[in-house]
Amino acid sequence: MLILKIRRRLALVAILIVQKLRIAWYFLLSTNRVSGHPVLHQPLQAAGAGVISFESSVRLGVFPSPGFLDSYAYIEARSPNAMVTLGAGTWVNNGFRCIAEHSSIRIGRGCLIGANVEILDSDFHGIAPAERGISKPEWAAPVVVEDNVFIGSNVRILKGVRIGAGAVIANSAVVIADIPPMVVAAGIPAKVIRPIA
Repeated sequence: MLILKIRRRLALVAILIVQKLRIAWYFLLSTNRVSGHPVLHQPLQAAGAGVISFESSVRLGVFPSPGFLDSYAYIEARSPNAMVTLGAGTWVNNGFRCIAEHSSIRIGRGCLIGANVEILDSDFHGIAPAERGISKPEWAAPVVVEDNVFIGSNVRILKGVRIGAGAVIANSAVVIADIPPMVVAAGIPAKVIRPIA
């Protein structure tokens, strides 16, 4: 029993050392300096020419959730006028991806965000073959996730969406339209399935 405890303790120390090295490596790969100091349990790659800001007590990564050692958070404010903001007390699980190309993504305070969530403010290119290599600001629209929203794992939130305070977005939903406060939404595309009592 004692040997098992020692092995577990050594394994945990090794995991923490590896993760600290990964966090340092992704910091070196980052091309954007962030405002604020998130608590990093998982690496963060911050990219782009815009503004990325964290309010107090934002946490990125969860141990021992899946993807802890083989994924990272990727946050990009691509153009100089793009902005990504995460509110105080928000906790983001592993494998988070968030790209504001021409507008903004604002995540409120006290949100819980599941593993492998993706939030995008843009189409990034046109549909017609001649426009597929073009990015236009008019193809982007701000995303707002209000306070105390719970977003399940594998959710995709697309441009121009507002998710109301206290809402729950069910696992694997694709959000393409506004979700009111204090409801559960699910599906592809996400639709309200019931209020939260």
